[in-house]
Amino acid sequence: MARTATNRTATVRRTTKETDITVTLDLDSPVSAPPATGHGFLDHMLDALARHGRLGLSVQATGDLHIEPHHLVEDVGITLGQALNQALGDRRGIERYGSAFVPMDETLAHVVLDLSGRAHLAFEPERLDVWGDAGGMTHYHLREFLRGFCNHAGVTLHVRLLAGREAHHVIEAMVKAFARALRDAVRVTSEELASTKGLL
Repeated sequence: MARTATNRTATVRRTTKETDITVTLDLDSPVSAPPATGHGFLDHMLDALARHGRLGLSVQATGDLHIEPHHLVEDVGITLGQALNQALGDRRGIERYGSAFVPMDETLAHVVLDLSGRAHLAFEPERLDVWGDAGGMTHYHLREFLRGFCNHAGVTLHVRLLAGREAHHVIEAMVKAFARALRDAVRVTSEELASTKGLL
């Protein structure tokens, strides 16, 4: 791990009985390596996260995909959250808040987040009738990815699905909205944002 005022980077490795994951994250240099998780659609989403978030991101992972994607997807979210937490350091001088709408054909997603140091996920798409999967990955897998991320990054995250039912478009639009909101929130500003909660 390395982190300075001008070098907001982190590398985290997480190994469990089900998965072995290494994430390298650079918040200020959007040079990424192709993700390699063994799951094609998860790789596609991580690539979208890096591109739309303007992040330097490398994810190398193996997992028990012979069972199903749950452990791999959740643990990648956890490891990414740990990497973000380390790369942000004391979080002072960042924009902190981010919000983004992303349309994808018939789908419209909205994500709002706060890099507050407090973990909370409100995931409204689970109340809706989203059908199908994308390469075996559903919106419920994305929920677990984001839950793991929030818990380990200290992020408050609200995800809303305003339109859409087909899993591929729903997941992709939500990931891209998440990426664009995150891009804005990690941006370094010249101002300190006051907090009434004692964390940020």
